[in-house]
Amino acid sequence: MLFNSLEFGIFFPIIFVLYWFVVNKNLRIQNFLLLAASYYFYSCWDWRFLFLLMFSTLLDYFTGLKMCASDNKSIRKFWFWLSVIVNLGFLGVFKYYNFFVESFANAFSLFGFKIHPTTINVILPIGISFYTFHGLSYVIDIYKRRIKAEKNFVDYAVFVSFFPLLVAGPIERATHLLPQIKQKRVFDYSKAVDGMRQILWGLFKKVVIADNCALCADHIFSNYETLPGSTLFFGALFFSIQIYGDFSGYSDIALGTARLLGINLLRNFAFPYFSRDIAEFWRRWHISLTTWFRDYLYIPLGGSRGGLWMKIRNTFIIFLVSGFWHGANWTFIFWGLINAIYFLPLLLSKTNRNHLNIVAQGKIFPNIKELLQMFYTFLLAMFAWIFFRAHTITEAFRYIRGIFSQSFFSFPDEFVQSGVFILLFIPFMFLIEWLGREKEHALQRTIFSKIILRWCFYTLILWMLFNYGGAQVPFIYFQF
Repeated sequence: MLFNSLEFGIFFPIIFVLYWFVVNKNLRIQNFLLLAASYYFYSCWDWRFLFLLMFSTLLDYFTGLKMCASDNKSIRKFWFWLSVIVNLGFLGVFKYYNFFVESFANAFSLFGFKIHPTTINVILPIGISFYTFHGLSYVIDIYKRRIKAEKNFVDYAVFVSFFPLLVAGPIERATHLLPQIKQKRVFDYSKAVDGMRQILWGLFKKVVIADNCALCADHIFSNYETLPGSTLFFGALFFSIQIYGDFSGYSDIALGTARLLGINLLRNFAFPYFSRDIAEFWRRWHISLTTWFRDYLYIPLGGSRGGLWMKIRNTFIIFLVSGFWHGANWTFIFWGLINAIYFLPLLLSKTNRNHLNIVAQGKIFPNIKELLQMFYTFLLAMFAWIFFRAHTITEAFRYIRGIFSQSFFSFPDEFVQSGVFILLFIPFMFLIEWLGREKEHALQRTIFSKIILRWCFYTLILWMLFNYGGAQVPFIYFQF
């Protein structure tokens, strides 16, 4: 069930009406409704994997109670590692098993040994990387005595499987989401209106921007060997815009949907393409994952407390693990490596925290220096996205070599020319995001003071949704 599908358009209003007008006086029933809705939402993908989600939820709920009930360090450690090993074991089998055995066989073939590994033909359970990290953060926080175990199973299960964030995040923390689940929620009209605006903008970014860019990017990456460098450049540009519109669009819809239900989720995007260096980019892109790795991997490894070599080591570990989290392919690991290399000069020069404020804060236009910094940072990100999109590292390097050929100065392929209308919508998207960059999302700021102008603007977006929506493309991060 996609957020931009007719099925969700029917499903969510039903849940909304039941939630606020039928069971709103009983918090326990309200949470049970959320759990039932979340399990139904997940089972629409493949009901068989619902049992895996339920098992993971039961495991972390039970081990959390066991750790919290004991002061014996050995017992606590046993239950902690049981949860971690089982959760990562499921993730390893479903997501990484084939990658490891095939890489192992390829490594031995370099020395003349032929190995025929046994692979498994299994579908990757949607959202497994996200709900696994929900559970891991929960058991780690209990083990470190940062929180106490949740005794109400329904409340905990809603925390893990809340349907707006279940399949592609944001990755929530128990300290942030569980208290909201446990307290009575009152309908807030202003929050609901703000949630509707965020959903509308998320749909625009996904349906009009990302799905149309996907058509162009897919065609170009599939035929890169026969296309001129100018077209390949546009292919990388289209994919860079596609992945942003796709993932930030999903996050906007997820946060807006949750807000309509009286729940605030963690912010996942903060206009990353307006970043002035790669460090700022990573503080603004997929924020919930970046902060998860910071809190549960980077800081435990020593963070920035040690010497220079420890900082460099920890930085490379974080980026490589982040790349591997995205997928079982060397391209993702190489993508993480490239971003670590980007980050290294900032770390060495101690300028990685230079840009903590919002670019051109309180101003309409950036200065020339800021404009050049944003353009340079975007080009770095776009170059790295080629490895993220390519099927193999060899393909990525061939694609890049094609860009920097003499044909770069030729006129783009006819396919790009036919899809030129999307190039008109992309500046519109960035204009609206620029105007709203000091807020939580692009439409949170009232662009037009008069209500009639605001509704004309909303109508324009709806018109573009219905008239220029691309072919329905699954969200990119569903595969992770």
